[in-house]
Amino acid sequence: MNPLDFSQKRVLITQSDYFMGPALCEVFRELGATVIADQGTLEDPARPAQLIAQSGEIDVLLLNLGIPAPSTPAADVSEDEWQQAFSHIVDPLPRLVKAVLPQMRLRGHGKLILIGSASALRGIKRASTYSAARGAQLAYVQALGVELAGQGIQVNAVAQNFVDNPAYFPESVQVNPAFQERLRREVPLGRLVSAREDAMFVAYLASAHADCFVGQVFPVCGGWVPR
Repeated sequence: MNPLDFSQKRVLITQSDYFMGPALCEVFRELGATVIADQGTLEDPARPAQLIAQSGEIDVLLLNLGIPAPSTPAADVSEDEWQQAFSHIVDPLPRLVKAVLPQMRLRGHGKLILIGSASALRGIKRASTYSAARGAQLAYVQALGVELAGQGIQVNAVAQNFVDNPAYFPESVQVNPAFQERLRREVPLGRLVSAREDAMFVAYLASAHADCFVGQVFPVCGGWVPR
């Protein structure tokens, strides 16, 4: 018996064509899940509720939200850059949660997993906008996880960096000798975490084997974030 059997589960993956979306779709389909792969944007305040209503029963909601990371020096960050980052990857979270909670509460179980960033756990130059938005995501997950734990709903987050995905580490970056040297210098693992390794860990968190985790943030970054 497969310990990660999702054959009776419905999994909604947001922004399924970006960031970790493709890898998550592949892994959860392999594990038998009915995958609802949404590729739409979620900035419109009405869209998250519409998406949940159209998706029907949802056992696992994977909050996969990404943007091209700004690299503006902090003193030069514009209002537009700041607002755009938060409107893309922070503001949709409470809207999605508010829409999906009634059905999960009715069933007495559910999983919400954020695919976030370790940039919120370790300072990076010229990443103040991105790190702040990713930090807001993690703080929200921690608070929400504690609030919902007693209702049979687990909320957790993966805070990743140096994970192979075309959004942040395209092939053109990976073959650059300077980047390869950076990997050797900064990442104890000495390589990128594979997309499959990352997605399989998310699958574990979405399974019944991980019901004990409450509002936790799990770095997946090859040791880049000290523990």
